[in-house]
Amino acid sequence: MSLRNRGHRTAVHHPLFARAYARLGPLADEHGGVRPLRRELLAGLSGRVIEIGAGGGLNFAHYPGTVSEVVAIEPEATLRRAARTEAARAEVPVDVVPAVAEALPVKSEAFDAAVVALVLCSVRNVERALAELRRVLRPGAELRFFEHVRAEGRGLRAVQRAADRTLWPLLNGGCHTSRDSLAALRDAGFTVERHRRLRVPPGGVTLPSSPAVLGTARRPETVA
Repeated sequence: MSLRNRGHRTAVHHPLFARAYARLGPLADEHGGVRPLRRELLAGLSGRVIEIGAGGGLNFAHYPGTVSEVVAIEPEATLRRAARTEAARAEVPVDVVPAVAEALPVKSEAFDAAVVALVLCSVRNVERALAELRRVLRPGAELRFFEHVRAEGRGLRAVQRAADRTLWPLLNGGCHTSRDSLAALRDAGFTVERHRRLRVPPGGVTLPSSPAVLGTARRPETVA
């Protein structure tokens, strides 16, 4: 893998959230019904894959054997340590790299697929992060996404906006629940081929983060 120093900050610091998520993330996945969604997200991938915002590495166990390498980008030090532990257990090669989504330290058009899972809500600059993903993907490559999304209902959408303006990002690692992930993908030049909206967790109390979307987008074969 060829790394590039692009002069941007490579660290993100959310120490309290990171420690809690590294410890409780697997439990939250199990009780929130997220684990099968991760398997669905990654099914059928092959070749070289870049994963943005790998967190504690909860996706790693679900990559199929057809994947030759995963380059997992994670800027938060505590989560990166947890991710490296999971990488050592994975059945496919995983390289955990410190970097931010807005400045990926890899060559252009180097990957067959990309994965974003519950990360576009927390990047500093969504437009820049998606432009970087488009840069590093080969023409025609897939982008698999599983993201928080702006609610369709007016009432919950108002709750999301209020949460994003107050304590929610501070308590949840910079998460902004009201971002329109689907629109951002299209605005970045990706073709959204399929998606479905869902609720996470599927039952119980509705949270600002409950509306989610899972699907596949693609970098066009030719640059517009």
